[in-house]
This record gives sequence, C-alpha cells and structure tokens, in this order.
Amino acid sequence: MTKARSTTSCIAHHGVGAIPAAIEALIAMADPSWHDVLSAGLKAVAAAQPGYLEMLAAADFLPTEGRLFAAFSQPIDRVRFVLAGEAPYPRPVSATGFCFMDGAVDGLWSATGLSKPVNRATSLRNFMKMLLVADGKLRPAATNGSAISEVAFVAQMEGSSMIQTLPALQANLLANGFLLLNAALVFRPEVPPLKEALAWRPFMNVVLTALNNFSSGKKQDGPTLVLWGKVATQVQILSVSAFFPRAVSEHPYNLSFIQNRPMQELFGAMHLLRSKAHPH
Repeated sequence: MTKARSTTSCIAHHGVGAIPAAIEALIAMADPSWHDVLSAGLKAVAAAQPGYLEMLAAADFLPTEGRLFAAFSQPIDRVRFVLAGEAPYPRPVSATGFCFMDGAVDGLWSATGLSKPVNRATSLRNFMKMLLVADGKLRPAATNGSAISEVAFVAQMEGSSMIQTLPALQANLLANGFLLLNAALVFRPEVPPLKEALAWRPFMNVVLTALNNFSSGKKQDGPTLVLWGKVATQVQILSVSAFFPRAVSEHPYNLSFIQNRPMQELFGAMHLLRSKAHPH
C-alpha cells in the first residue's frame, strides 16, 4: 500500500486544513487540464475535514505507485461520462486508480468461457456479461455455461473483431469519454468505503463543478453520471449533480445487473467489446 510520512517537511500548506506535499505531488500523474481542479479538490477536503489528508499521508492505503489520481488521465474536454465506483479494489495488484479496472486481470477469455481472473472479479464478470447481452452475443436468458463458451470460442478465433484483454476494454471506455472515478479515492481495510467516500465528497463536488462549468462554457450538455451501487449513488446528494444526466443502477456485484435494460441500452451503442482494429 501507499505510505507517506506526514512530517513538517512534507506539509505543503501549514495551519488548519494542511495538504501534505506527498499527497499533492500525486496530482502530477493526472492530465494537466485537471491539475488546478485537483488542487482545489484537495483544499476542499482539507477545509471540510482538517487533519484527514495528514492522516492519510501517514497511513497505508490503496492504490499504490502514486496512482491516487490516475483516473484523471482523461482530459477534461473529453469527458462524456463519469462512471462512479465505490472504492479501489482491496488488493494492491488490483487497485489501479481506475474504477472497476482490476489490475490482476489481463486476458478476458478462456477455452471454457471468461478467464479465471474475470470470473473471480465478480463485478467485472457481470459487466462483461451485460455487455455481451447488449451486443446481442448472449441471450438474456442464457448467460452461463455453454453460451459463454461459444462466445469465447468465437472471440479467440484468428481475425476476431472482439477485444482480448482488460486494458483493451479500459482503452475503449476512455475512447468513449469515460472518467473512471471511485467515490472514495482510497481504500484502507480499517475504514468502511462509505465513510471514506464521505471524506472525499467535497473533492467530488469540486470535480463535478469543474465539469459543469466547462460544459456550460462550451454551451453543451454535461457528461452523464453513471452511478453503480450504494456508495456511488451518494454523489446525488451533491446539489451540482442536478445539472447532469444520470444513469443509476445496482452495483455490478449483483447478478441482476446483467439484465439491467437501461445499462444495456446505454452501453450497447458503444460496442465496448469490439476491437479498434475492427470499428464496424
């Protein structure tokens, strides 16, 4: 887990609501279009909950490798959807800083269906099945066993139009304008995700306000908020969320997510499982 010692030398701003330099330095991983917004977001967190960021800087948390703001690699002018997850995966290898993108997963397919790593990642597995239903590759009433095996066989054939890896799925999501952001940017095993998300709510408010201001300045609709699960739907408490279209569903951990028609309709037109080498 990431760990940075909060000492006098690593404090960027002294006094109440101090921002540890070790935390602020992580902004560098984000696209430059976000730097001022992220700095303002950290200041909002520090003002709302003095001492939280200093405590975080002195603690172990996920994601590691400086990836706290990795999701903001998507430039602000390309954001068309904000997919809000709950919190980073609770395993160092899995927590990448992008919601629902499990770093322990590479290949998507196996000889018998979805790969073992995909099947172990319940939310990802159900998301994949929902996408296959939306693409018409699975019938809603048949998403297990032999049906998945048939799809996997076709997917792995030479010249297949389907993507083969999770990084390819992430690339397709980014190409469609997704900001893959967790409501709680960090995971600590001793802190419930809902409590952690509460600490980051002022940050989320700053991010959404920036997106709203950008869209208003361009005289265009703001990005759609795609909210999955109890923690993510807390984003709706923020008054600024009223300015955005919203698509809300149960968490993909639930089997019912596979059959969620609004999600199938939202993602169906994107063909996220199609390789960029086969756009049509």
